Amino acid sequence: MQQLEQWMHALVEFMRANQEWAVPIVFLVAFAECVAILSWLVPATVFFTAFGAVAGASGLNLMPLSLAASLGAAAGFWVSYWVGLVLGPRVNDYWPLRDNPALLRRGHDFFEKWGVAGIMIGHFFGPIRAVIAIVAGIVRMPFWPFQLANFAASFAWGFGLIYGAGRVSQYMMQFTGR
Repeated sequence: MQQLEQWMHALVEFMRANQEWAVPIVFLVAFAECVAILSWLVPATVFFTAFGAVAGASGLNLMPLSLAASLGAAAGFWVSYWVGLVLGPRVNDYWPLRDNPALLRRGHDFFEKWGVAGIMIGHFFGPIRAVIAIVAGIVRMPFWPFQLANFAASFAWGFGLIYGAGRVSQYMMQFTGR
């Protein structure tokens, strides 16, 4: 975990020093966070909260960063949905779901309970985020309801994390006089 924190700190510092890379990096991190299974490996929620605070304190424009996070998240869920459509239940035949069948079962149960709202809720909870979009594809959730829920949640997630943390950071700097 300490290695991960060091990596995130280095990435935030790189983006602070090389602001022209911030938007594409934010897009890619959000995309990876929202692609089925990769979300286990990419701690974007922690990263975006830290980066949003640094970006806000550094005076970076939070709107393009928030937009990049939102679009990256939506694209990641879209790819996961597509994989579920293409592979269907055979997705269980592939690693890591093959070795952890309970994860897909929990995602399916969550989807059955919450439906379209589950897509929106899933963006905000790591264990569900890893599989909810792929489950939606497996059960052949209609395209437009999926995409509407996906984009609404992606924008709430992206703007909430980056813009929210950035504005709080800016406010705290004004409040403390720094």
